[in-house]
Amino acid sequence: MASVMFFSCKRSKPLMAAIFLLLGLLMSTITGTQSIGVCYGTLGDNLPSAPEVVQLYQSSGINRMRIFDPNPATLEALRRSGIRLIVGVPNNDLQALALIPNAAADWIQSNVLTYTPDVDIWCIAVGNEVSPTNAPTSQFANYLLPAMKNIQSALLAAGLMQIKVSTASFSQLLGSSFPPSQGSFSDGVSSFINPIISFLVENDSPFLANIYPYFSYTGDSQNIPLPYALFTAPGVVVQDGNLQYQNLFDASLDAIYAALERSGGANLQIVVSESGWPSEGDPAATVENARTYYSNLMNHVKGGTPRRPGQAVETYLFAMFDENQKGGLETERHFGLFSPSQQSKYQIAFN
Repeated sequence: MASVMFFSCKRSKPLMAAIFLLLGLLMSTITGTQSIGVCYGTLGDNLPSAPEVVQLYQSSGINRMRIFDPNPATLEALRRSGIRLIVGVPNNDLQALALIPNAAADWIQSNVLTYTPDVDIWCIAVGNEVSPTNAPTSQFANYLLPAMKNIQSALLAAGLMQIKVSTASFSQLLGSSFPPSQGSFSDGVSSFINPIISFLVENDSPFLANIYPYFSYTGDSQNIPLPYALFTAPGVVVQDGNLQYQNLFDASLDAIYAALERSGGANLQIVVSESGWPSEGDPAATVENARTYYSNLMNHVKGGTPRRPGQAVETYLFAMFDENQKGGLETERHFGLFSPSQQSKYQIAFN
């Protein structure tokens, strides 16, 4: 007969409390680990094959991926991999998806139904950093929400209600971000972003946000201390009412939460769809700074922010590899966690 152990309720209270505390810490650790993903960009002529990339994700313990377009080779390699996926719709596709009948249904057929359920697609990011006041993407602004709605309708028609539809936004939509509690969207984007927020609320979809303390720091290094951007400040840097901020990431994220609350999105979850630090191309872009940022970010998002404490923030690091064909500043080509030869640049443990 198996032995059975009984506890006196009075005597076991301290023990049970300790057990529940331990379980809580364990679940927090598990949730935090699972909340980290990595963006996989392909703008390089020396990158590994898609099957090699998926194998590297798996061997590194990375169980979430964001891709920026529905690359067939990548989607094929992801079959039965166990990796949860955000699939991007490129900005250049928004007009067709918004205006052409059946374009969204065809997109879902080709890029989702062809691969599910073998590929665990949980979210479709329609467009990236589209803004009516940002010249490079303003031409897509009028097409974004109609494209999102058409993709949503196509998913429902296909019986894929579990897949969420969102768009990857960014901090430049804010008119005010300091202090974080005063975060609000600028007047010039309110008519653009408010209907999108309403769409996300109606469909219980997350708000995707690209957050880069690196760019905030390099754009105003006289007023933003480097330790504040790297999570290494020894104490409180910003006091915002009863909320205290020791790092710029929290301040940036909470400013967006405050803006959402002012725009009818108080209950929306934010998923950080990109965040990273380059290792070359600028005095602040060093291997040591990048290692510090990535390591601290991964540990920090497990515990939430001052405005939303205790809620792990699902966060996608940018990016998996250095991409030698990216345009723009030299730093743009050095955000990778790995070199194209698949060597880890920072020896970061994902599991």
